[in-house]
Amino acid sequence: MEGKNLLAVDCGNSWYKALSSDDGYYQDYQIPNAISLYDEEFHEKPYDEGDIKFEENLIVELKSHAILDKREIFYIGKAATKKRDVSLTGFNNQKADEDRTYILLFGLAAFHAICKNPEDTEIHYHIDQLAVSLPTTQYKEMKDKFRQRLSGTHTVIFHKVPGVAEPKEITVKLYVEDVIIGAEGACAYLGLTRDQETLGIKDDELVKDSQKGIIIGDLGGDSVDFVGIKNNKPVASVEGETFGINQFLDNIIQKVSKNELYKFDSRAELEEKLAAGQSEWYVEPFAGVKKDISKYIIPQLKSLAIKYLEYFDRVRSSSNEIKGATRYIAVGGAAKLAQKQIQEVAVRWADRGRPIQLTFPEHMEKLNVHGLMILAKMKQLKTEQENENLISSRN
Repeated sequence: MEGKNLLAVDCGNSWYKALSSDDGYYQDYQIPNAISLYDEEFHEKPYDEGDIKFEENLIVELKSHAILDKREIFYIGKAATKKRDVSLTGFNNQKADEDRTYILLFGLAAFHAICKNPEDTEIHYHIDQLAVSLPTTQYKEMKDKFRQRLSGTHTVIFHKVPGVAEPKEITVKLYVEDVIIGAEGACAYLGLTRDQETLGIKDDELVKDSQKGIIIGDLGGDSVDFVGIKNNKPVASVEGETFGINQFLDNIIQKVSKNELYKFDSRAELEEKLAAGQSEWYVEPFAGVKKDISKYIIPQLKSLAIKYLEYFDRVRSSSNEIKGATRYIAVGGAAKLAQKQIQEVAVRWADRGRPIQLTFPEHMEKLNVHGLMILAKMKQLKTEQENENLISSRN
């Protein structure tokens, strides 16, 4: 795979996470799943452009067959979260059908291209293999449509780029040569069991356990996807549920706003605070005044943990293919944020005679994107081998 550019993108309801491999050199990125319409009239010019972080000021225009409206300009990621008309995801959003998916995905891909070519304002970037995922509920019906819309040429124009001469624009042409679609949860299993460099099995014990059955509960922003693994293969009949951490984050934000007079810019701001640990669970509604907000956070995380285990129990009881599963694995950024509370609730379940021994793997929040990169490498190797076989047969 020398000289090849591979890109894996986990299109999460809370965060878009990307992992790139350009000739074997890795970079990772993440931006909140948020967009907002850009209006030139209300754009505030910075006092000092040197203080502006480009990745927090992404203003993009996408020209692509993948979207319906090719004239609008959007803030994406952190820039969007700070706007009044910010658009966040809703329940049961259909990723392959929504323009926001492509605006965020190609915006993130083009940002990576700029990071690789920081001196250029006209960039042509070829993606030899793009790997993205869909929820299990959408995978079967949507994967072909998603692949078609992602393939081909897409132009991303960044506006008001700090440090760039007028008209302060950078144009990136993305050429997506090939696309592979994975199912969320199943990609996490790949990330758990395969080595990213050799692509070989790295966890023989987990593969062995899959003979009896494994359930992976991928907890995200607006959904929890359960994937059953049997004999090292995903069981397609285990479907996702419309449940995630976002509703609990919104409850925390509302309570803090009402009782402590502090308004979070976004769910992303709160999530970053949660990830930093309990020592950071405070806000400053006024300069020098600190308010402990753990009393709003902990009950919500406990409620999330209870519902998460209830869904786990329901799935293991209802699916014939994975009855008798021996391993239950928690993955996803939301599961990591609520890990302590989930473990505490699991102890109480065991005391009541319904044990769910959950495993919390390392880097659980990145397993889907790591699995997607493995998928991209496998597909690229297969393509190269087929080309070699074709050449040798002609000779």
